Amino acid sequence: MPGKTAYRNSLEAKQSEPDFWTNQEKAKGIIAQIKVANSLVKPFEELTAATTEIKAMAELAEEDASFEAEIEPVLSKAETQYEAFELQTMMSGKHDSATAIVSIKPGAGGTDACDWANILFRAYSRWAQRHGFDIPKDEIDLEPNLEAGIASVSFKIVGPYAYGYMQSEIGVHRLVRMSPFGSGDTRQTSFAAVDVLPELPDDIEIIIKDTDLEWQHFSTGGPGGQHQNKTQSGARCIHKPTGIRAESRVDKSQHKNKDNALKLLKARLYAIEEQKRIGDTVKAYDAKGEIAFGSQIRSYIMQPYTLVREEREGIDVKTPAINDVLDGDFDQFMHAFLRNKSAKQNKTKK
Repeated sequence: MPGKTAYRNSLEAKQSEPDFWTNQEKAKGIIAQIKVANSLVKPFEELTAATTEIKAMAELAEEDASFEAEIEPVLSKAETQYEAFELQTMMSGKHDSATAIVSIKPGAGGTDACDWANILFRAYSRWAQRHGFDIPKDEIDLEPNLEAGIASVSFKIVGPYAYGYMQSEIGVHRLVRMSPFGSGDTRQTSFAAVDVLPELPDDIEIIIKDTDLEWQHFSTGGPGGQHQNKTQSGARCIHKPTGIRAESRVDKSQHKNKDNALKLLKARLYAIEEQKRIGDTVKAYDAKGEIAFGSQIRSYIMQPYTLVREEREGIDVKTPAINDVLDGDFDQFMHAFLRNKSAKQNKTKK
């Protein structure tokens, strides 16, 4: 940790230089790096201070038993701080500290699946808000479904280690409930796929041949009607060698949407190659080939009982508090994923 502290201090020293804001893009990048460094260094400093305080109080308690009651709340707070710091240190991946680019797409289940994708979008938005992350509204790429819910959505969760936490959500999510769009007397099972990519820094160069790309353009706007935007501003690029695609409709400019789609495609290709190199979580990408039964990483059951259950091997987490989870309380699932991933990595090293 002394190395991390020195790194943070060196960045803060640059911030104090008189010409710091001469290059605004570079300055913003340094500020972002300071936030990431502080997200690890500050909890360590707070934990170190708490340990010193507990040690001093314990020494006082040996002389005066009345101090014992005062140690309990301080110790409980320190245990919580330690747990949070432990999880932070588990996110040691190359881009775990990056902004998360999240995409949600409905699968089998018709209108229910589109509604389920929208429920997940709202749930992750609330999780982000709870943890102090930002979701830029002008970068939300949402395609509504005509009847209800959404046909797809892509958005960014901005903040230190957003990708590190959200990588636990990659895969197919299964919902079982009484359908609000049917007769109401039968259970409906629907699916949605969640994909999460790290936003790549500008210094990473990914070369894609123009001949390997197929571009498609489409109209964007509302769900239809005479006021629908008829201009072909939406852009979709397909990487022909792999079949991987990315699209953007967030801007009125086709040129900007092409840039956004290409950046997303590059991030997707880079992430897949990184996961293949690591050889651990590449299956999480492959599993989304069919967004249907048998491929889910987590089940959310509303009928005939309430239960959210992790389906991945090695992660034994379940809770009946489904309303809390869908209100953004994903922490126990994310934490269990990180511990399981860390245990696998440590086992591989041995």
